[in-house]
Amino acid sequence: MPSSGDPGLQYKIDENPSWLLSIFLGFQHYLTMFGSTVAVPFMLKEKLCLSDDPLSFAVIINTMFFVSGIVTLLQSYLGIRLPIIQGATFAFITPTTAILSLPQFKCPDITSNSGNNTTVSHDWKKGMLEIQGAIMVSSLFQVFIGFSGLVGLVSRFVGPLTVAPTIALIGLALFSDATLFVGQQWGIASTTVFLILMFSQVLKDFKVPFPWIGQGRTLKIVRLSIFKLFPILLAIVISWGISAIVTAAGGFSSNPTARTDARISVLKDSEWFYVPHPGQWGIPTVSLAGVFGMLAGVLASMIESIGDYYACARLSGAPPPPKHAMNRGIGIEGIGCVIAGACGSGSGTTSYSENIAAIGITKVGSRRVIQVGAAFMVLLGILGKVGAVFATIPEPIVGGMFWALFGMILAVGLSNLQYVDLNSSRNLFVLGFSFFTGMMIPDWVGKNETAIDTGLVEIDQLIRVILTTEMAVGCIFALILDNALPGTLEERGIDRWRQLEDSAVGEQGKSTVSLHVYDPISSNLWSKKKWLKYIPFLPYYPNERSAEENNVGVELMSTKPLGEAQ
Repeated sequence: MPSSGDPGLQYKIDENPSWLLSIFLGFQHYLTMFGSTVAVPFMLKEKLCLSDDPLSFAVIINTMFFVSGIVTLLQSYLGIRLPIIQGATFAFITPTTAILSLPQFKCPDITSNSGNNTTVSHDWKKGMLEIQGAIMVSSLFQVFIGFSGLVGLVSRFVGPLTVAPTIALIGLALFSDATLFVGQQWGIASTTVFLILMFSQVLKDFKVPFPWIGQGRTLKIVRLSIFKLFPILLAIVISWGISAIVTAAGGFSSNPTARTDARISVLKDSEWFYVPHPGQWGIPTVSLAGVFGMLAGVLASMIESIGDYYACARLSGAPPPPKHAMNRGIGIEGIGCVIAGACGSGSGTTSYSENIAAIGITKVGSRRVIQVGAAFMVLLGILGKVGAVFATIPEPIVGGMFWALFGMILAVGLSNLQYVDLNSSRNLFVLGFSFFTGMMIPDWVGKNETAIDTGLVEIDQLIRVILTTEMAVGCIFALILDNALPGTLEERGIDRWRQLEDSAVGEQGKSTVSLHVYDPISSNLWSKKKWLKYIPFLPYYPNERSAEENNVGVELMSTKPLGEAQ
């Protein structure tokens, strides 16, 4: 039955719709995360030298969806236990690009190989294996930060002035990649971005009528905000259809990248069923340069996820997550990145804000719905033909998607400045210097490949990867300057951040859902054991008398503040 505790929420986190409705809503979450997830493999396509290997590219797409489903199930059962989707992260793209720009991983000159595909295949796998090793080892840092309980310690030094340039530089650093795809056919790319603009901004509140069979098998009309839910998916499908019409009419003859039949053979050659697995590309390789470069992506992903946890809890009717759940969530995300790296998806996984927004739109915060959506990711990730279909999307359409998405990443980073005093010359210096340095140093190092020469190849590569990663350079300078230069907490925006967290904690008493919703296993019998307080990722309720007396969050908060629940 729908939730009666909150008239605005149909189903809270611990309430379950019917299985039929859960399947429909779960598939909707799969479609919502589709755009961002499929964008990441396309971003890596050129860098991994996969332009002439659509079969392998299709497997990478399937692998990304498959591991996203696995990690979402882990997160919802054992991790933060919120209805939150895990998917491919853009935070790893910039360090990945820096690693693949090293001489030994650059794409070979195909014309000089006389059509020898073996050399090309070997080269792209070599780069992939290096990325896999970097993701796996650097993600162990996230696992340690989560399960050791150091999340609070790390976040204490990170304020809005650090987050803003770190996230924004992800979007800024990718403009050349978007230009590469868009420039292949400006007409189709512009059509795609125009449709995304219209659906997501102009028509977002327009509800399309659909027939629906309600209770008693009566036919009724329901109105759904499909433009608000699926702006990217609809834009891709329509642009794809336009490209197909032009292709059938004989157009794009001089520009095969815009034709829908350019890689149509992959549909025939791909397998119907294929289970992605660790080591499918070979044994991952590990280098110091790759690991340290990827740490910037890990840090950015952690910061973003912490904010997503609070937003998801509020929208799903759950109390704000306690520390043990936060620690476990970050730890499981780290494990998810290790799994993604081992399977060779080309990226790690992180929490998806767009699916949290979908909860706010549908008013369905049920954990079961997210788990059903995760099952779709796993199932469709095994179907090889699904990845093959995605691999045939014309590249200008992908460019239009990048055009819209990367600008949004930039804007999300800048939105953190709302908490900062922008009349302060101190803050303006930290912000401007971090942005400018984050773009300047990587640009100079990229143009002067021989400038770094310590005499040790490994050290040279380490320094080069870090200094060619825009978000890493910007984050380092912003973090140091924001904590070193004199400034009040109010001036730096940290006071407002903490007030928002405190207000979220204060809403605990208003929640009709128990904190036990975050427990990975029923803790009625063992949550009062004293030794549990020394394990930062397990629930510990020393003042709780019984489960019946604490079936709501009010009693728990009246006995002990949330911050002391460990």
